[in-house]
Amino acid sequence: MRYLNPKADLTFKKVFGEHPDLVISFLNALLPFESPEEEITDVIEYLNPELVPKNPLRKDSIVDVRCKDRQGRQFIVEMQMMWTSAYKQRILFNASKAYVSQLEQGDDYELLQPVYSLNIVNDTFCDSTEYYHDFRIVEIAETKEVIEGLRFIFVELPKFTPKNYGDKKMQVLWLRYLTEINEKTREVPQELMENPEISKAVTQLEESAFSEAQLLGYEKFWDMVSTAKMHISSALRDGHEKGFKEGFKEGREEGREEGRKKGREEGREEGREEGREEGREEGIKEERLKNARSLKQLGIPTDIIAQATGLSADEILAL
Repeated sequence: MRYLNPKADLTFKKVFGEHPDLVISFLNALLPFESPEEEITDVIEYLNPELVPKNPLRKDSIVDVRCKDRQGRQFIVEMQMMWTSAYKQRILFNASKAYVSQLEQGDDYELLQPVYSLNIVNDTFCDSTEYYHDFRIVEIAETKEVIEGLRFIFVELPKFTPKNYGDKKMQVLWLRYLTEINEKTREVPQELMENPEISKAVTQLEESAFSEAQLLGYEKFWDMVSTAKMHISSALRDGHEKGFKEGFKEGREEGREEGRKKGREEGREEGREEGREEGREEGIKEERLKNARSLKQLGIPTDIIAQATGLSADEILAL
């Protein structure tokens, strides 16, 4: 039996965008509900993943899975292969748009229901050793009071390691599902297959369940991810090299002005750091634009190019 990777765009949307029981189980396992009463009991509607603004001149966006439960709460689920500096802003933008779109003109604010944004990231983005990050709007200094309405969860998959988390058993199983199954899998771990929801999700990954056209799209997705990573890595390397050269030059010139010994050393260090940072940023920007042009020529959707490069949709459309 050959399986596909559940993190790919095709498979992730098939599993969680077509099976309400699986997305319910996934959300209940990964969202920070504090009591059984808060948990999702049913998904009454899959919502359009394209968040189209009512004003055609405003920005639209696309998410992987978007649904709501009987209480009217909305849930946005994203699978992000690479971290970019703009990703948090995009997540905030999408969740905020989903939140405000609940009301028509004249509606009372009391009708607003919470929006949960669950983001699975196949990359690391902070120094914390924890893989799970829960963001809320909180008064910091004294009361710790929370403004309800928006909640953002980020899961860094590379930091996840299976442990005995006790009451978080389903969270562990779902994250093992995402991290342990791929094209090389020939036998799925028994602990995963013993759980009905996980077992069903595994069957959705069987290669035989996909058409030839879908499999070609699947391969193209991974080629795009590989290409994007290569270009970003190249940009970082070139940025470091350029920054070092410019920094050395600036440091030497500043050192001569400040003194033959102390001034040269301090100036060189400051110049290297400043030049390295400027060169890195410039190099990354140039490579992102180059990468975006290549991906655009391949016919890759704008939202996926934005995820891979960190550029805005407007910047990509302008290329």
